[in-house]
Amino acid sequence: MRENPLILVVEDEPRVSRYLRSSLQMSGYDALVAPDGVKALELVQENRPDLVLLDLRLPRMSGLEVLENIRRNNDVPIIVLTANDAEEDKVKALMLGADDYITKPFGARELQARIVAVLRRYRPAESAAPRATVYENKGLRIDYAARQVTVNRKPVHLTPTEYRLLITMAENTNRVLTHDYLLAHVWGAEYADDVHILRATIWRLRQKVETDPTNPEYILNEPGVGYRLRSHEPDTQGAEA
Repeated sequence: MRENPLILVVEDEPRVSRYLRSSLQMSGYDALVAPDGVKALELVQENRPDLVLLDLRLPRMSGLEVLENIRRNNDVPIIVLTANDAEEDKVKALMLGADDYITKPFGARELQARIVAVLRRYRPAESAAPRATVYENKGLRIDYAARQVTVNRKPVHLTPTEYRLLITMAENTNRVLTHDYLLAHVWGAEYADDVHILRATIWRLRQKVETDPTNPEYILNEPGVGYRLRSHEPDTQGAEA
């Protein structure tokens, strides 16, 4: 077991990577640096970092390609580093499974706050556990003890953030949850205005749990307000196992 969290910095500019590595070490983290996407994939496989800081503008392989490759079989938290004019890349990164983003230029304090927030979401929250051990709603089933989700008896692989969002909605089935409520309970109070990170995660969640994501039967949009998880069962709270 590691004494300090290990963070992989994927950045091709030596000056920036040195700054990031120094800032991380001063904050109590261990750090590795990959100068390009190919090396990043090797280090993710070999070292199993606790978090990845991923610049989107890389040589040999774009940051979006690196992100997509990592997300095929790895849930490691990923924060992407973007430029001010890279709004489209930011949205694409969130859709591909990035947990957060930070816009250049940024300071050490902002970076530390984002890292702490993302790592916190990846730790199981005891307070989020419902009384029932199993939630069932038509074909959707959540086994809280095993942290497993199935749809029509087929396992569904969710990232920790996606899972936290789903169980928050499941615990409030049929209730409209506002954007602010979901952001505060899943991401934290510091994300109160970050609606597009919520929308991107909802989009990814629908791709995984809905038979037809364009015509969802579970996760419904309440325009201008938020989202709700629709009940298809008389009793959606499940039963004690």
